[in-house]
Amino acid sequence: MLIKILILAVIGSAIGYIANVLAIKMLFRPYNEIRIPILGFKIQGVIPKRQADIAVSIGETVETELIDLDDIIGQFATEERIESLLNTIKFDLKKIISNKIMEYPLLIGFKNIVLGYIDKAIENEGKGKIREMIVDLGEKAQEDIKISKIVEERINSFDLGKLEALAYEIAKKELRYIEVLGGILGFMIGIVQGIIVHLF
Repeated sequence: MLIKILILAVIGSAIGYIANVLAIKMLFRPYNEIRIPILGFKIQGVIPKRQADIAVSIGETVETELIDLDDIIGQFATEERIESLLNTIKFDLKKIISNKIMEYPLLIGFKNIVLGYIDKAIENEGKGKIREMIVDLGEKAQEDIKISKIVEERINSFDLGKLEALAYEIAKKELRYIEVLGGILGFMIGIVQGIIVHLF
């Protein structure tokens, strides 16, 4: 009796393990649709078959739940970055104007006055102007940039082989756990079947 139960348990374990391995493989395989004339149905991996729908769904989720252009622009428009940008503009502008003034001897005497005016103007108006530009850029980006479309196109253009390899790499332990769990459940079901067969 015990041997029969163990045999059924081992068979059940093998079936459960193999079934889960095949189920995981069939998430991606086959990439292209295969027709089976005799049985009258088609076989294709779940992800390749629904790649376009998945791409749309992920794109919309990323745009509405994960990435907000206002947040991205807000991360860029920190006080430190604005100050750094202002200093760069000031340095470059003063350098250009200083070089231009040096080309005209009659204006050399006004160099410090002009540069001082530029310093003052940038200090007084620069930050406000930069913030206005960032706000305008953000509004324009909201109108023109569709994150959902970018993500959708990216996923649709992704090579299925690379996508499969990436998915297995990311979820390697979890997928392995599912395979082993199939074997364990199959083993337990085999034991139950063996007991039922013995009793009845």
